[in-house]
Amino acid sequence: MKILVTGSKGFVGRNLVENLKNIRDGKNRTRPDLTITEIYEYDVDTEEVLLDQYCRDCDFVFHLAGVNRPKNISEFMDGNYGFTSLLLDALKRNQNTCPVMLSSSIQASLSGRFAASEYGKSKLAGEELFFRYAEDMGVKVLIYRFPNLFGKWCRPNYNSAVATFCSAVANGKEYTVNDRSTELELVYIDDLVREFLDALEGLEHHCEYEGLKTVLADNGRYCCVPVTHCVTLGEIVDLLQSFREASKTLTMLEMPPNSFAKKLYSTYLSYLPESEISCKLTSNQDERGSFTELIRTQNCGQVSVNITKPGITKGQHWHNSKWEIFIVVSGHGLIQERRIGINPETGKEYPLVEFEVTGEEMRAVRMLPGYTHNLINLSDSENLVTVMWANERFDEKNPDTFFEQVTETGGIQ
Repeated sequence: MKILVTGSKGFVGRNLVENLKNIRDGKNRTRPDLTITEIYEYDVDTEEVLLDQYCRDCDFVFHLAGVNRPKNISEFMDGNYGFTSLLLDALKRNQNTCPVMLSSSIQASLSGRFAASEYGKSKLAGEELFFRYAEDMGVKVLIYRFPNLFGKWCRPNYNSAVATFCSAVANGKEYTVNDRSTELELVYIDDLVREFLDALEGLEHHCEYEGLKTVLADNGRYCCVPVTHCVTLGEIVDLLQSFREASKTLTMLEMPPNSFAKKLYSTYLSYLPESEISCKLTSNQDERGSFTELIRTQNCGQVSVNITKPGITKGQHWHNSKWEIFIVVSGHGLIQERRIGINPETGKEYPLVEFEVTGEEMRAVRMLPGYTHNLINLSDSENLVTVMWANERFDEKNPDTFFEQVTETGGIQ
């Protein structure tokens, strides 16, 4: 399949083209039935003569080119209607009846706050041109009325409030929110690209519109991205500020799958300046080695890395409720655990449980509540490196950690 993308250097175009390349080059194998051989990229700086060639050869057109921030209002109609007309004329001239997708806008509804939108009028004119083209040529057209879009590579201080706020917060700059209660309907760029790939396979989602409301309908004239998020400007900036604060302590906030927060955080990260990409870690060191906290989470504990020097034993404590997982990633060691107290059946201490561990054959060993445990480096020359996960973050006011040797010698039995 040969695909033409107009507006290929724009926010949506760049994301789409890079994902098409991944399929073309075999890097994305999640769509085995989709074969892409050529991607024709067309933008404002492309030689016009190439448009005719691309329209002759392509098997599908993503028409993303348009004008949304012109110097003169008249440019809306020239850019959003005029070029659309040129594109369709080129397809007609080459007798190419391939499917054509149009990037329109919810403003084309001319409803509510968009009733007098010149941009919306130009987009509506483009839609009507597409519908006439479909009727005259018997061609499949896919018209998408997009709400607000967000995601990586979106240009801040242009036409996306999310991009503007992300850039400002990530770079520690001032920003203005005129009305925190203003609600936006948002589509995430990865959800949009997924819908486009569905469209290439004939699996696009259809809809109709009731004013500004999208109503899914199998036989609808329009197409849509089925996943959107309705959030206020206040909610957006509050989330962004929480991201910035959490990054200072390497705390990962709760972000459920497919949630707006998860998508916004990915977007926010793409605007980080170089100085914020790397974070210094605090390492607690002594003669035994070191302990460094890596990542904290809101509800799922923390991850740390422990360095144990040759011949050293660490741990020798137990917890009431806290539990941990130790994974040795380098070196040769021994993990010992023993249940606290006396076994009433034998009148003796509970038996010792031991796990010999190495970086060559990694395994996860649980430190159980109510069991004292230790970690011994068996090497005479090599450090023992252990990644540790605890089910809760360390609380200085309630550490739930109590000293008790696992064995009398603290070593191998």
